[in-house]
Amino acid sequence: MKYSACIEWLFAEVGDFPERVRAAHKAGLDGIEFWLWTNKDIDAMLAAVRETGIAVTGMVAEPMVPLTDPAQHGAFLDGLKRSIDIARRLGAPALIAQAGADLQGRSREEQRAALVACLARGADVLKGSGVVLMVEPLNTRVDHAGYFLPSTVEGLDIIDELNRPEIRLIYDIYHSAVMGEDVAEVLKGRLDRVAHVHLADAPGRHEPGSGTMDWRRRLQWLTDNGYRGMVGLEYMPTQSTEASLRALRS
Repeated sequence: MKYSACIEWLFAEVGDFPERVRAAHKAGLDGIEFWLWTNKDIDAMLAAVRETGIAVTGMVAEPMVPLTDPAQHGAFLDGLKRSIDIARRLGAPALIAQAGADLQGRSREEQRAALVACLARGADVLKGSGVVLMVEPLNTRVDHAGYFLPSTVEGLDIIDELNRPEIRLIYDIYHSAVMGEDVAEVLKGRLDRVAHVHLADAPGRHEPGSGTMDWRRRLQWLTDNGYRGMVGLEYMPTQSTEASLRALRS
């Protein structure tokens, strides 16, 4: 299994983001990822990536607006073009899109249709770029109350409805576990729609081994069923980042 460090949380102790890139490489990780690109010095990030040769697995497509709201689609699609340019500069194959809020006063059917329509238009923007857009289900029980898309199955249904290679799913083991999902049940027969995986333990969203989740079994299922991509380590370390990696290497 290959691992990518989310440098928003990992290696924060070493300083700024370019230094976190270098620290991730020094620690033997295969890739790095981050959230927003607009608050980063992209030239400095690119220099660190080129210096180390480490892969950039992805970042967020900005702006982060609710795709459930048609009034926000224009802003998102304009930002998507700029996000694609940054992803291509850094060699990142994927961007992350969050569905956004479950809007009061609007039916789920109406919002789902808006989300699908925005992603379809996004696929047209992405076509030929070499970059995919990954839809991200998030748990609503602990971290993201009011989020529209907590279900991995519904996320995959949307991917299948779109039937566009530019739109994939990011599967977060932590969020899925918090929602009471089992990896074998929700991904059975559709693992090929998953472009990237995230990992944190539960409860707490800290490093693997800090909680009670059966994360080894879930990773093993992914491997046994053909997942060959990286696993993004998106957790809040309770100790130094280097020390927090020990469970993965034991």
